Amino acid sequence: MRQSSNFSTRLIQWQQQYGRHRLPWQVKNPYAVWLSEIMLQQTQVATVLDYYPRFLNRFPDVESLANAAEDDILSLWAGLGYYSRARNLHKASKQIIEQFSGEFPQTRIELETLCGVGRSTAAAISAFAFNQRETILDGNVKRVLCRVYGLDGNPQDKKFENQLWQLAESLLPSENSDMPAYTQGLMDLGATVCKRTKPLCHECPMSNICEAKKQNRIAELPRKKTAVEVQTLPLYWLIVRNRDNRILLRKRPAKGIWGGLYCVPCFENLVDLYQYTQTLNLDSDGLNEQAAFTHRLTHRLLMITPFTTDDKPSENISDGLWIAQENLADYGLPKPLLNYLNQAQKNLF
Repeated sequence: MRQSSNFSTRLIQWQQQYGRHRLPWQVKNPYAVWLSEIMLQQTQVATVLDYYPRFLNRFPDVESLANAAEDDILSLWAGLGYYSRARNLHKASKQIIEQFSGEFPQTRIELETLCGVGRSTAAAISAFAFNQRETILDGNVKRVLCRVYGLDGNPQDKKFENQLWQLAESLLPSENSDMPAYTQGLMDLGATVCKRTKPLCHECPMSNICEAKKQNRIAELPRKKTAVEVQTLPLYWLIVRNRDNRILLRKRPAKGIWGGLYCVPCFENLVDLYQYTQTLNLDSDGLNEQAAFTHRLTHRLLMITPFTTDDKPSENISDGLWIAQENLADYGLPKPLLNYLNQAQKNLF
């Protein structure tokens, strides 16, 4: 217990002096904390700082989020990636209204029942908003623990992960009031000092008790996960304008790339694209193939080939919208598409 007390005391003192402060979500409002934790999943703080205030201004509480249209939520989320997070936020807000009478759940166990909230996220919310003694265990925290305590194991092994959870729980400070600083300290230490590459060991409060440093294994621990092969996926865009120069958009399926966003008609093969042109009474021979370009997702490399046409299509469609160029940003388009259309517009004038 003396070792765990030493770890938490060091971390809290370091965070209070050197950690990140005055972040907009460092508040006690559980809704604001929850929103930030979902946005910060697999996303850099600097990126979230741009999206968070706009989202919170539009949807200041759980009621406004629950009552919002999904399209409005996705339009504000556009460019942040991992769009299932936005859809889960919407579902979870409805859960809070319906299952918790609009009162934000306070315990980790209750929080884990919300869509899109796993154990570590639930622990962060309960620690920050309610001072609950619950531990987080994201990638940054795993790296800190593996290095400080010299733990070597397969990161994809469930037994090793359970060992890390047990260690993390044993290190919690005894006082509930210390939980926000301690939890923020874990996040700050992993993100700014105990980095994956080029860690700043001379700035680390654990430097003189770090087993990885003693054993000269900092670069080795924690073990890297087996790399996921990046697959290349061809996509074909059909960019069609009507007589009013409005662009045809269709809503993407909820599952898959850019789930739930509006996009120009998008296909994974040319056969489907050509068949769709027939429904618009367009001649496929009149399509103009544009230069292909790539867009990288986490585990996918998209090879995107746009097709344009000067022909004016039938406007009698049941699964799409005709949107003016100046209004495109209101529809939550995928970032590469919005950039492409804006650049194409510049080239026309």
